[in-house]
Amino acid sequence: MAIPVIMPKLEMTQETATIIEWLKQEGEEVEKGEPLLVVETDKITVDIESPASGILAGVCAGPADVVPVTEIIAYLLKPGEAAPQEVVSAPTPPSPPPTATPVARRLAATAGLSLGEIAGTGPSNKICKADVERAIAAQSAPPPAKTRATPAARRIARERAVALRTVTGSGPRGRVQAADVLTSTITPERPEQAAEVIPLQGIRRTIAERITDSYQGVPHVYFTMRVDMGEFEKARASLNARMQRAAVPHVSVTVLLVKAVAWALKRHPWLNSTLRGAEIHLLPEINVGIAVALEEGLIVPVVRHADLKGVAEIARRVNELVTRAREGRLTPADVAGGTFTLSNLGPFGIEQFTAIINPPQAAILAVGATRPEATVSPEGQIVIRPVLRMTLAADHRIIDGALAARFLAELREVLENPTLLLW
Repeated sequence: MAIPVIMPKLEMTQETATIIEWLKQEGEEVEKGEPLLVVETDKITVDIESPASGILAGVCAGPADVVPVTEIIAYLLKPGEAAPQEVVSAPTPPSPPPTATPVARRLAATAGLSLGEIAGTGPSNKICKADVERAIAAQSAPPPAKTRATPAARRIARERAVALRTVTGSGPRGRVQAADVLTSTITPERPEQAAEVIPLQGIRRTIAERITDSYQGVPHVYFTMRVDMGEFEKARASLNARMQRAAVPHVSVTVLLVKAVAWALKRHPWLNSTLRGAEIHLLPEINVGIAVALEEGLIVPVVRHADLKGVAEIARRVNELVTRAREGRLTPADVAGGTFTLSNLGPFGIEQFTAIINPPQAAILAVGATRPEATVSPEGQIVIRPVLRMTLAADHRIIDGALAARFLAELREVLENPTLLLW
């Protein structure tokens, strides 16, 4: 009997999913548990395993198709078994595009290469990063021979950003003269080119919808505070020296921020809450989401029970989540259950910014880069100290100014005195 392949429901609120690619072709044998296709939900891209062994038939949805959950998208048949009647009468779907790893797909897109022109050397002819790099190297042309030109022609070409090899020289033996460069820059006005159109879909569309709903429906109020990071940096350097000896992952600023935020949330549960109808729910778990920037958009994997984890365990978890996010290997469980979000743009050199709350959470913390600044010491002396600015965005329906200020003050205290994390 033909076994249907249905579009799975991977998240509680999921209604549809988009097919990215089929990993098996029509008529190909498939083993139970073998990756069958790649789909994208509102939050993640994930491989879907075959529910049984058999021959793939009746594929009725292709790449870029948005399919409702639980809808049949193909069948698995036994050898010699006929496909269901509705499949027999259906038109043959187009052949799936070449399969590629997420890294190879992004590299090819950046280089402007079509995956159809690249031979894959991975399992089942899957295109890998090395395949794309070979294709890029193959299309690289050797540098052109130096163009004969007068010094004045070269100077004018530099000033006007003209490639000398594109100018026809009128001098002896084709030497480019200054007049040739000047003439070449007088060109008819170019017609206006059409803009590149990119569909707002997948993760990008989800971000647009959620952020719009949050910004329009949640009354945001912002609070900024400066933090002296001198003791924080000393503590992190000491931890990393110990981590290196123990072969434990590097402790980043984000790792210690997650620990400090969880410590402060434990003492200020209203920041770890959500509004449900006419009720404010103070959440029992402290699950800190970390905003990770990807080429296709923003995603927020979650460190669950961050208040109960040590720094080394948080470091391992953060490194794992960020790596899997950038490789497109996050699971629905990795992005579910967040109660508070941390967005750190310090590595990008941003000193201060405001973030939009990630619903249904009540707050988000935006952290900038640490920069040396002139400050006044308790003794009244002007000293240079490493300073960080953090901005809390809070849902004003739940969190008042005094409550937000107390949370930030305690968070600043623990960042300036990291030994409090032991208390």
